[in-house]
This record gives sequence, C-alpha cells and structure tokens, in this order.
Amino acid sequence: MYLVFGAALGTLGGLFGIGGGLIAIPVLGVFFGLDQQVAQGTALVMVVPNVMLALWRYHQRNRVELRHALPLAVMGFSFAWIGSIWAVGIDAQSMRTGFVAFLVALSVYNLVRMFTTNPPATAQMRYSWPWLAVLGAASGTMGGLFGVGGAVVATPVLTSLFGTTQVVAQGLSLALALPSTGVTLVTYAAHHQVDWMIGVPLAVGGLLSISWGVKIAHAMPERVLRGLFCGFLVLCAVMLAFKV
Repeated sequence: MYLVFGAALGTLGGLFGIGGGLIAIPVLGVFFGLDQQVAQGTALVMVVPNVMLALWRYHQRNRVELRHALPLAVMGFSFAWIGSIWAVGIDAQSMRTGFVAFLVALSVYNLVRMFTTNPPATAQMRYSWPWLAVLGAASGTMGGLFGVGGAVVATPVLTSLFGTTQVVAQGLSLALALPSTGVTLVTYAAHHQVDWMIGVPLAVGGLLSISWGVKIAHAMPERVLRGLFCGFLVLCAVMLAFKV
C-alpha cells in the first residue's frame, strides 16, 4: 500500500516539481494519523532521493551555474539545520497550525502571481549573489521547519523577483533543496521523528514514478499547471485544518 501511495505521490511531485513532500505531509497526518513532525520526517525519506534524482537528470540537460547555486545551497543547508532543530521542539498541534498557515500563504502568493504581469525573464539575474544567499537562508529555514524543502519557496521567488526563466529557477531550487532536505532528514531521524517502515516504500514508489509526473508537467500550459498547484495547496490546507 505504501509503495502504491509513494508512486502516486512521486507522480504528483514530478508534476509540481516539489518531490511529493508537500502533498505527503497532510495525507500522512490526516489519513495515517501521524503527528505533524513524524509526518514531515517520514515524507523526507521520500523527498531526499526524489530531489537527488531530479537534480541529476536536470543537470544532464541544463547546466546549473555553480556561482548561483553555491550561495543558495550553503545558506539553505545552514538555515535548514537551524529550522529543523527548532521544529522538533515545537508542540505537534502548534506545528500543524503553522503548516496550515504556511500553505495558505504559499497559495495566496502563487495566486497573485497568476494574475500579475512580471517583466520578461532574462539570461542575467536582476540581483547579485548576496541576495541569493538571503533567499537561500529564508528558503532553508522554511524547508527545515516544515520539512518541505526550500524549492517550493525559492522557485516562484527566483522567477518573479530575480527574473530567471522557469527552467533556471527549477534547477537552482533543486540545488538548494538537496543539501537542505538532507540535513533536515538527519535532524528529524536523530530525534526519532521518522517512521522508516512507511518512508522507505514511499521513497521506492516515488523514484519509480516521478518521471511520469515530469512528462505530464511539460505537456501542460504553465498557467494551468500553476492553477492546479494552487488548488492542491488549498486542498492540503483544508485537510489539515480539520485536524487542528
């Protein structure tokens, strides 16, 4: 059952470019009855290899610029560690309430982006590397705190504020997400907030199916894909709200 569930999450994770964790966490909390921190830690068992595979395949086709990826990755790693230590000490109910608020804020931000016109993307970033480090710190903190990886925060910011193309943003976000999700998983596991019997089959299923989601995503219009992503965020927030 967990293998099939992981395959479904892998497809959705590939579709939305988030590794499946953002969807897995509410489902594990609502339908499987896991505490918020355990749900986040268990989802990371699936997210880490999914992000690793996605980054490897992405780099084969589109080179990730080290001068841009390095400040994102270093600051993301450092602040994800801090965020994850903070997370394991918070009451599970308070954490779930915070996660709902995070999903709602993310939904609103993406909805606003759907109906606003941004300047055309360029090959050069609008801001220099110190601002990439700031983005890495903010994304890493959110990723460590809520166990979703920094990519879900970094990608829309890179395209809207830094002026990158969607392809460049996804590659840089994956470079940010890999070290931050890795250190977050280690922290959660060290504090016994991971259910490996659920997480491992989820990871296997996700690795087998994530490519299907990527193919579907490339075949869909970006506006439709963004609308579906906002709908999923709202659905996840509503599901968790009933458990708060």
